[in-house]
Amino acid sequence: MSLTAAGPEAQDALFNSKSTEHVPATLKRATLRMEFPPSYALVGVYRLCTDKQLYKPAWDKCKHATQRGAVVGAIWAFLTFSIQRRFIEIFLSNSPSITGLSRDDTVFGYKVPFSLYTYATIMTVGSQVTYILRFFLSKNIRIARDRAWDQTVASRGKGPDFWRSYVEEWDNPPKLEVQTPWEKFVDKSLGGWFGLFIVKRVLLSPFQVYPFFGLIVSAWFKALGTSRFLHRRYFEAKKMTKQQVDVFIEERKWDYRAFGFVAALLESIPIVGLFFTVSNRVGAAMWAHDLEKRQHYIAEQRLHGGKQD
Repeated sequence: MSLTAAGPEAQDALFNSKSTEHVPATLKRATLRMEFPPSYALVGVYRLCTDKQLYKPAWDKCKHATQRGAVVGAIWAFLTFSIQRRFIEIFLSNSPSITGLSRDDTVFGYKVPFSLYTYATIMTVGSQVTYILRFFLSKNIRIARDRAWDQTVASRGKGPDFWRSYVEEWDNPPKLEVQTPWEKFVDKSLGGWFGLFIVKRVLLSPFQVYPFFGLIVSAWFKALGTSRFLHRRYFEAKKMTKQQVDVFIEERKWDYRAFGFVAALLESIPIVGLFFTVSNRVGAAMWAHDLEKRQHYIAEQRLHGGKQD
């Protein structure tokens, strides 16, 4: 059973210690990898750094825009760092009840080994430089991400026919709550790029003030949405309906939360987080590949009259 799928709504005993002996040898390694989904984010980093077929096309596509953005970002940081630090110091000093900060460099009464104002300034300026890099990269990095997914799938030796129709793996899939009109509106509004921008860059931005803790809290809030977004290509390849996607994720929601948390945490790091937005596509594609192999296995079992627990 998946370690991260042990919640009361996510019991999945398909590949537990008793049933793995009946799983084909070609699927056993994938089963072991799926025991800890966050590992796919880390494997994605490793693959992107070591596989020339992945990192070279991505770098070639983004190289010149990255260089231009880095120059502009460096100039911006050099000219504005001191001014922004002074502004942040004044603002945070006058609003300790909101931020939990005090004048003696403590967060909610806990001493930290560095200046909170300097940390907050570094995070703020780092985010601004990230925006500058995003502006210059824009279309190129989106192309690099799509290519990273395609090249990762191709490296596994699979073509378009590998992605088959959705197969329900549970005999008793979880029932989803019917959304109210308001919930449907919120889901539709926040599901697009503008909604994600508001949530990530506006509502969660105050958490940047808190050292390290802020990144963790923000990543947790973004976890499920991030993992769902990263598997968008997988759901599209299988031509899954929204209902099927919702059920599929609900059955593995702790797996998706764990993977999405690590992916969102990596992407939240200023500047270098842009690199992780590409590597996460690699990791997500590898996970999708293993999930699809599992779907094939379930389909064969159902075809031959096999019954899943």
